[in-house]
Amino acid sequence: MLSPLDYLFGLFSLDIGIDLGTANTLVAVRGKGIVINEPSFVALDKKTHATLYVGAQAKEMWSKNPKNILIVRPLRDGVISEFEATGDMLDHLIRKAHEQSWVPIPRPRVVIGIPSGVTEVEKRAAHDAAENAGAREVYLIEEPVAAAIGAGLPVLETRGSMMIDIGGGTTEVALFSLGGVVISRSIRVAGDEMDEDIVQYMRTKHNLLIGEPTAERIKIEVGSAYPLPTERVIPVKGRNLINGLPATVEVSSIEIREAISGSVNIIIDTVKDALDDTPPELVADLIESGICLSGGGSQIKGLAERFQDELGIRCYVADDPMTCVARGAVRVLEDYNNLRRLLVGLQRGSTSH
Repeated sequence: MLSPLDYLFGLFSLDIGIDLGTANTLVAVRGKGIVINEPSFVALDKKTHATLYVGAQAKEMWSKNPKNILIVRPLRDGVISEFEATGDMLDHLIRKAHEQSWVPIPRPRVVIGIPSGVTEVEKRAAHDAAENAGAREVYLIEEPVAAAIGAGLPVLETRGSMMIDIGGGTTEVALFSLGGVVISRSIRVAGDEMDEDIVQYMRTKHNLLIGEPTAERIKIEVGSAYPLPTERVIPVKGRNLINGLPATVEVSSIEIREAISGSVNIIIDTVKDALDDTPPELVADLIESGICLSGGGSQIKGLAERFQDELGIRCYVADDPMTCVARGAVRVLEDYNNLRRLLVGLQRGSTSH
């Protein structure tokens, strides 16, 4: 039974869902939807290591190499690599979410999306970072599960449904039935690896050195996984590796499709592997209902069509695919009694360091 104090906390505290992503961190608040969408970057003072900027302000400095500032991406491959920077980032975002309340409120309840393949130590790191940032209660949920809830898939029903969540650091594949995960796969091949593919392609094919921000822009503008109705060409600026001088080359969407094909093929093979282990009855459900794609990587042009061709099952991109994990995470707190079984527990005795 709730104490009077706990009851009051429940009335006035924020319920927050967080997609702690390698590329972007999104925050959803119960009753308000997505309130924050910031790049997962932190700018630190090189001497004191004090946090100077978080999110978009920090990303603007990325690759600019400011003399006295260290730019950190606190998450790599979907997990925390810089614990203190992650804590500072979460503290900033939770406080920012709090600012939208009209009354002084207690510390929030938080659900954080994590990759399905993380270790106990990595789970504990995410839990402790949120707790240290001021959360009253912290729950963890696997990203594909949160994405499926956010996309409105019938995860509690008997019929099978499948989610492919392609983020910045990881790709998560999960098959659901009766409120449980029947099959899951997690690989550390996703949007960041595609950016690296483009960097390497420009280096080997055009002798042009570009940074990750430029590669990301190229991927967004002309990246595709399937032939486009009208192929595009864009100018790319960088440094010529032969003479060291600035240079501009024209790059086509056909070339970029070739550049990222290795990563795309790995993701497709992972989905095929999951389908190979799927019970026939659930395969029949998927043929009827299709496979849902979410995450920033799902927005690559023609990716759903490519998946559909390779898998022989209808594939589609969720509405607002980048926000599915955060929306699904906060949805758990809105319907806690029915959805709490989908949360991830922590083993006792696990430590963050």
